[in-house]
Amino acid sequence: MLKLVRMALTAAVLTAIAIRLRRRARLPARPAAPARPARPARNARMGVVWAGIAAIVAVVLAIALVPRQTVGAAAAPAPGPAAPATPPTVGWTPPPPVPDPNCSPAPRPVAVRPIDPKVRRAVNVQWRRIERWLRANAPRTYRTLAGPGRAGTIAVAESQMGVDFPDDLRASLLRHNGSRGPSVFGFWFDGAAALSIRQIRDTWRDYCEWNDTDLGDDPATEYWNGRMIPFLYFYGRDSEDMEYAVVDSAGGAVGWDDTIGGMAPRLPSTYALLRVVADTLQRRTHLDGRRPVVVRGELRWKLDERLSE
Repeated sequence: MLKLVRMALTAAVLTAIAIRLRRRARLPARPAAPARPARPARNARMGVVWAGIAAIVAVVLAIALVPRQTVGAAAAPAPGPAAPATPPTVGWTPPPPVPDPNCSPAPRPVAVRPIDPKVRRAVNVQWRRIERWLRANAPRTYRTLAGPGRAGTIAVAESQMGVDFPDDLRASLLRHNGSRGPSVFGFWFDGAAALSIRQIRDTWRDYCEWNDTDLGDDPATEYWNGRMIPFLYFYGRDSEDMEYAVVDSAGGAVGWDDTIGGMAPRLPSTYALLRVVADTLQRRTHLDGRRPVVVRGELRWKLDERLSE
């Protein structure tokens, strides 16, 4: 404001000086004894000059005092109510997945480990019970059982997988190295095939490549963990449910996904699985809600309707 006033006064003074100089330029050369002009006419001309200066000052002051929003071609809109402050968006980045250390084992030499003789005898006893029953009642299923595996092949698989097969699992593989098609263990869904030693290793590799993330401290609650040893394949399963029964290399428990509660231990060991299968066949009872029946020389496990009533 003060700056505008100073500018107005400066403009007025400069205007007055310009008018004065212009007037002098128009006057004729001064005579030796000029006659003094009449005072009233001079006063009238000076009044006109000062009136013009006053008008210029008044116009400048008026422009300075007019509110800024009314000056110009377009007036700025009146400010409305203040918009609520938008809280800053806080981004959340999930933590990176933790690789399963059990799927990346350290190199270890191939070594054939001895099996506890008592464990091997106990496993063979249960297998003989199963074999006698199959030969007498389901010869076609008996013929699906593969021959004995080799201790050296087991040692190679252990070295490549970085886990130790429990003694009862090794004793079972040395008796029958898997099966061709549904085997005696097909008491779940549409049957189950026993995997050979190489199939166990290859399945373990596939699952570690596909799902190598560590999801917690309890492998039994996970879909997959590298310390597990897959040894049975369930037919008729989809990818939403675990398709394999596994043996936990830490303790030897046998577990499978029941499609309801997920993967969990179901039996304490491979030996316990063999014994319960032998008992069920000989006693014609049920196992996990199914009972054994024979159709044209082939063992099948039918859902026991009496248990579902």
